[in-house]
Amino acid sequence: MRLLTFRLGILIAGYVTCASAQWLNYPDPSTPLTPDGRPDLSAKAPRTADGKPDLSGVWGVEPAKEGEIERLYGSAVANGPQAVAGDDIRQMNKYFLNLFIDFKPGEEPIRPETRAKEAKLRQAGDNPYSTLHCLPYGMPGRYFNVRPFKIFQTPKELAIFYEVDGAFRQVHTDGRKLPVDPFPSWMGYSTGHWEGDTLVVDSAGYNDKTRLPGGHIHSEAMHIQERFHRRDFGHMDMEVTVDDAVTLTKPVTVKFTEILIPNSDILEYFCAEGERDAAFIDAVRHANH
Repeated sequence: MRLLTFRLGILIAGYVTCASAQWLNYPDPSTPLTPDGRPDLSAKAPRTADGKPDLSGVWGVEPAKEGEIERLYGSAVANGPQAVAGDDIRQMNKYFLNLFIDFKPGEEPIRPETRAKEAKLRQAGDNPYSTLHCLPYGMPGRYFNVRPFKIFQTPKELAIFYEVDGAFRQVHTDGRKLPVDPFPSWMGYSTGHWEGDTLVVDSAGYNDKTRLPGGHIHSEAMHIQERFHRRDFGHMDMEVTVDDAVTLTKPVTVKFTEILIPNSDILEYFCAEGERDAAFIDAVRHANH
């Protein structure tokens, strides 16, 4: 079991607070159907008028394989209080709790000075996603959460709405380049171009206030590349590379799949800053030191 995973599992309960139940069931006449009338997720991927793959739709992450979360993080995390709250960690992607889970303990590409700073933050109980702060989720962690996101595609840009935080993001596909020195922001600045049927998105200009999955810090120099490939109607294969020369010794690439949620929509989501859970979080923090 990974060091500190139980503590991570407990702290997750601070910012995973309600179930992701999609409410709408409004059949779209353009949705391909199987002979029994169900959406055919294996049908051919749709295309736009200009021949590009159409990435539009509501997408949710493919959950971890059965038993994978228990194997990687232990049963204490998999069956912890977050499941009672309605969000089962076993339904998340394996990278939800740790972006570096594919590395052996101690071999993560994290610079020594970064490890030292993270240790101090953990000791101080730093958790920017707890209900004490309600700060926006970081990238690419939004993709690993069970809550879905929605893509609207136009010839010159994509608009992405993430159910988590109700966050909005633009990906410019009109040929512009990334700014040389973009103003640091929560969601960064994104441009995209097509390589065959794959949309390649480059993003920079992030502030350093968010965390990578697992509570790992990053700097304002972080650059993220996302590759979107809709292989059929219901599946989008994604590859995300995180590069930050200030905090990492090398770029880290992860691959995962998002699954279309047809005939549905994202829900409204707000996290209002407050301190109603301060006593509980402090008690858990002291119990695990």
